[in-house]
Amino acid sequence: MTKSRIEAFSDGVLAIIITIMVLELRPPKGASLHDLAELAPEFLSYLLSFIYIGIYWNNHHHLMHVVRHVNGKVMWANMHLLFWLSVVPFVTAWMGSSGYQSVPVFVYGIPLLLSGVAYYILCLALKGADVPDSPVARAIGRDQKGLLSLGIYAFAVAVALFSKWVAVGCYALVAVMWWIPDRRIERVLHDPEGHAKP
Repeated sequence: MTKSRIEAFSDGVLAIIITIMVLELRPPKGASLHDLAELAPEFLSYLLSFIYIGIYWNNHHHLMHVVRHVNGKVMWANMHLLFWLSVVPFVTAWMGSSGYQSVPVFVYGIPLLLSGVAYYILCLALKGADVPDSPVARAIGRDQKGLLSLGIYAFAVAVALFSKWVAVGCYALVAVMWWIPDRRIERVLHDPEGHAKP
């Protein structure tokens, strides 16, 4: 199997997810700046989710550069990731239109957490599809950043019903953590045989 099918399909799905999210943004009924300002919660919800989808696309793209082998497990792990990401437009619209009420903020965190879990599973599947010291295995390593992100997501979901702004802050924190593409992968791309010292 080749990785090109996974890359092309994933790119298409992520593009559709972003399209669906932007179509959920409706213009204000009035024609004043005050009417436009009332849409700020929906726009900020969209912005956060757009950044998240962009981060997943960026890191998925980088990850696929060091992949040499894929198998059925990898393909299903990738579909699992895309499923949870495809739920993001729904929870984005709900959180924004509710004005960040506690329950929508709580529900918003669930697909974020499960997308993180799915990405971690995808990384494990990719490592398992190749030899132990493969470029993808070296690029992923122990994935401490990924595990830390899962911990922050879990904390945010746990506290969302009691402190919604703490939860939103945690969601934003993870986005900031992943803003720059993973340097581990870039290091492996520059040294595919692993000759450089860590």
